[in-house]
Amino acid sequence: MPQYFDDPSELASDPRTVEVTLADIAYTYVTDRGVFSHGHLDEGTALLLQEAPPPAAAGNLLDLGCGAGPIALAMALRSPTAQVWAVDVNPRAVALTTANAHRAGVRVCAETPAGLPPDIRFATIWSNPPIRIGKGALHAMLTSSLARLTGGGRAVLVVNRHLGADSLQRWLIDTGWDVDRLASRRGFRLLEVRHPSEPDRDSGVRSADRVDGDPQPPSRDPHT
Repeated sequence: MPQYFDDPSELASDPRTVEVTLADIAYTYVTDRGVFSHGHLDEGTALLLQEAPPPAAAGNLLDLGCGAGPIALAMALRSPTAQVWAVDVNPRAVALTTANAHRAGVRVCAETPAGLPPDIRFATIWSNPPIRIGKGALHAMLTSSLARLTGGGRAVLVVNRHLGADSLQRWLIDTGWDVDRLASRRGFRLLEVRHPSEPDRDSGVRSADRVDGDPQPPSRDPHT
């Protein structure tokens, strides 16, 4: 199986189209070999798309680790006046996201990390991060990306519990971020990360108090 940092250019192309139907939007996108979740929308991404609060209506938005771009497309459809950025180290993923955005008629700028303007800040970051790159690389990636959040910005991450979601949540809190667990389904945790200077939301409990507790999972299944 190709690894996250492998160059997929030598893999034979096998494009497959995926249909996504959500409560407010519907779209299709093309996947290919060597890119995460070939031929289907994975359960973690489906949870994020269904349960994350709406992205900021304006400003810069980021899909971190975009793969073929299902998150970036949803952000662009939900916030059509915003500028969506999609970042991935995989050049085939960047090319797919660019083509999928063009096909959908939405504004998405897909880049490798080196192509992201150094001074840009984001009002919303959504990510199904590449946990398998290892804890050190993952922490470095999240540290640099979360540092780009605007003062009132939010990041929403979806992580599998069996791949370290709860320990990642603790690490984010220990490094100074406020974190709320928004939802949990089939072992996936949906985490909202924000600057610690902001007051906790009335409806939320600071996740330091509930890392080991699991809220009732949503009743509906992903629609793909």
